[in-house]
Amino acid sequence: MDFGRLITAMVTPFDTDLQIQWSEVGRLIDYLIDEQKNDSIIISGTTGESPTLSEEEKLQLFEYAVKHANGRAKIIAGTGSNDTAHTISLTQKAEKSGVDGILLVMPYYNRPSQEGLYQHCKAVAESTKLPIMLYNVPTRAGVNLLPETTARLSLLPNVHSTKEAISDMEQITKLFTLVDDDFIVYCGDDSQTLPMLALGAYGVVSVASHVVGNSIKEMIHEHLQGNHGEAAKIHRKLFPVFKGIFTFPSPAPIKEALRLHGMETGGVRLPLLNATEDEAKFIKSLF
Repeated sequence: MDFGRLITAMVTPFDTDLQIQWSEVGRLIDYLIDEQKNDSIIISGTTGESPTLSEEEKLQLFEYAVKHANGRAKIIAGTGSNDTAHTISLTQKAEKSGVDGILLVMPYYNRPSQEGLYQHCKAVAESTKLPIMLYNVPTRAGVNLLPETTARLSLLPNVHSTKEAISDMEQITKLFTLVDDDFIVYCGDDSQTLPMLALGAYGVVSVASHVVGNSIKEMIHEHLQGNHGEAAKIHRKLFPVFKGIFTFPSPAPIKEALRLHGMETGGVRLPLLNATEDEAKFIKSLF
């Protein structure tokens, strides 16, 4: 399974009552595929407000995205939680919906040991035939999936890749020394994409790609072609966007950016807050 180089962790469009706006879900999927040239889309990741989506909503989103994308892009379902049994149950239901893969965030808040992380991921991987993308995001999960543990997990048949949302390039370098060449590493932090590509990352799971996907894909292409100066030039141009869309809690900034690009994805659910007037002006200044 090839999820491609550019993957968007998609926001969940809401209406004025903060219920899923299905017409905008379809419109956003089309926009990400046709205009922003995404290879895959993650549904119900953190950017999709997974903590405040019900299980029923998540399953409806998985089914809708699979049908609407209709093979034009891979659909990856965010099914991870800090409860192994619940993660397995949701993963198996997601598999029945027809998704192409699973994004498995590390268990948050309860802070398991490295062995606990391994056993959790192993149990989930063994419960499904779908390819698994691990998701290491220590700032949110409160626990860091270390390279040695990732390397162990990479030996499981359907652990396909990892999304690394960390800025520690020493840890990323160590990871590459421990995994086989065919194990795929994705950058999980837009601003670190080019540095991680230089170390061997395959691509990026992006938030900025909602609005600058074409430019990110161009940057990746230039890097792969050996045009490192041009790739760096694009990186520097995009850097204010990469950082700016995380200056207040996500996904409110990227939803505001989408609004500026003609995509009405609505507000965010509590405990997150919509962009203030000053925050909206700041987002507008990025484009």
